[in-house]
Amino acid sequence: MTALAKQIPLDLGHRPAQGRDDFLITASNRDAVAWIDRWPDWPAPAFVLYGPAASGKTHLAAVWKDHTDAAFIDMSDLVSQSANDLAAMAEHLVLDHIDPWFEDREAETTLFHLYNLMREENRTLLLTTRIAPSHASFALPDLASRLRAAPAAAIQPPDDALLAAVLVKLFTDRQLQINHDVLDYILPRMERSFTAARDLVAAVDHLAMAEKRAISIPLIRRVLLQKHD
Repeated sequence: MTALAKQIPLDLGHRPAQGRDDFLITASNRDAVAWIDRWPDWPAPAFVLYGPAASGKTHLAAVWKDHTDAAFIDMSDLVSQSANDLAAMAEHLVLDHIDPWFEDREAETTLFHLYNLMREENRTLLLTTRIAPSHASFALPDLASRLRAAPAAAIQPPDDALLAAVLVKLFTDRQLQINHDVLDYILPRMERSFTAARDLVAAVDHLAMAEKRAISIPLIRRVLLQKHD
C-alpha cells in the first residue's frame, strides 16, 4: 500500500485506521485539523466540527479524544442522563453526530446545562455534526446562541487529492488493486462525496466478485451506468 493510501479518514474504510498518521490533510480539511491542534487554546468551552457524512469527523474526534483523554458520549444519554452524570464521565467530552438531536427539547436542555458546567470548570466539549450551528434549528434559543458563538470548522467536500486517496484506500482495504488509468476514469465521473466513494467501491467489489473479474474501466463504466439508471 502506498503512503498516500494509508492516510485516509477513519470512517471511510472497510477496515478503517484510527491514528493521527492515518488522516490525510488537504485543503478540504486543513482548517478543521488546525483547530484540533490548537486545543486547549480554544476561545470557548465547545468546538463544533461539521461536514458531510463519512468525511472524517469521527476520526478527528477520536484523535482529539486520545490527546485529551476525553470520553465519547452516547447521544441517547442526552435524554436518559443528567448533565451532571455526563460531566462526571471525563474531564473532556465528545458528542459525535449530534445534529439528529437538534430540536429535541429534552436533549437540548441537557446539552445546555452540560455546556454551562464545562464552561464553569474550564473543561471542553467537541461536537460533530453534518450541519453548521449557524444553519441548524434549535428548540432552545440559549443553546442556539452558545453553539453559534462557538468556534466551528468545516470539512469540505473532497478535492481530487483526497478523493483519489480515499478510493485507493477503499479498494485496498477490500484487497482490490486498481491502476492509475482506472482511477483517472473514475474521478471525473463519480459523485464527489465520501459516501459516494464508499458506495461505488462496494458496488465494484460486488460485481467483480460475482463475475470473477479484475477491476477495469469497462467494469467501472457498468457500475457507474447502473447508478445513473
